[in-house]
Amino acid sequence: MTKEKMNFTKMVASGNDFIVIDRKLPGNPKYLAPRLCDRRFGIGADGLLLLGGAARGADLTMRIINADGSEAQMCGNGARCAALYSGRKNPKISTLAGLIEARVSGKNVKIRLTDPRGMREDVSVRVCGRLIRVNCIDTGVPHAVIFVKGLENIDVDGIGRMVRYYSRFAPAGTNVDFAEETGCGSISVRTYERGVEGETLACGTGSTASALVFAAKKGLNNTVKVKTLSGEVLTVYFQKAKDKFTDVWLEGSARKVYRGVWQEG
Repeated sequence: MTKEKMNFTKMVASGNDFIVIDRKLPGNPKYLAPRLCDRRFGIGADGLLLLGGAARGADLTMRIINADGSEAQMCGNGARCAALYSGRKNPKISTLAGLIEARVSGKNVKIRLTDPRGMREDVSVRVCGRLIRVNCIDTGVPHAVIFVKGLENIDVDGIGRMVRYYSRFAPAGTNVDFAEETGCGSISVRTYERGVEGETLACGTGSTASALVFAAKKGLNNTVKVKTLSGEVLTVYFQKAKDKFTDVWLEGSARKVYRGVWQEG
């Protein structure tokens, strides 16, 4: 393990926290991420964002390495942090899921996600001897959305882990969102995140996935408000034509927490 010093910025969006590095790492990021993201012996974060220069029509590139060292194709709240970090008002970000547009106004960051795909409603999954219905959609990464009552009492880690590793979603697995309707055009969401392997305070792509499934079931168009576990309310904008969603945007706050220097050893 290198003992070279490495500058980083800690950022947070709606409770999702990230270590942002805009230089080439001195080692393998999939090896470094679990150490950097460790909340007791490292810096502590849900994930590592590696930012690079302009490429293929984008102002910057973004790689997302989860806390367990796995790489994600997309992270909604991570992309909002990257957009703020860029210092641009309208940056374009290249990710493994595609090109992400952003609009930055102060600490408010709005990103346009790639068009969702693979939506399937009411898929049966057997958990603890009983069938539950999940709704599948890919908003840059796969999500399984489960609508519940009494969201605050749900065993997100326990049930989420079983659904995440369910055979139907093998081999990659899925993120798992538990959503509850709270009003006309509004829901609350708790998410078990693949790669973090536990519940996080927010998930951008999960909030978006839950909002779109909710909109499909309720016949809504244009906007859904999503309250996250952190307490922040995110706004999901979209256009719906027949069974397809387009022009999907996610909006909420992001901020820089602190800058530091990492040196292991």
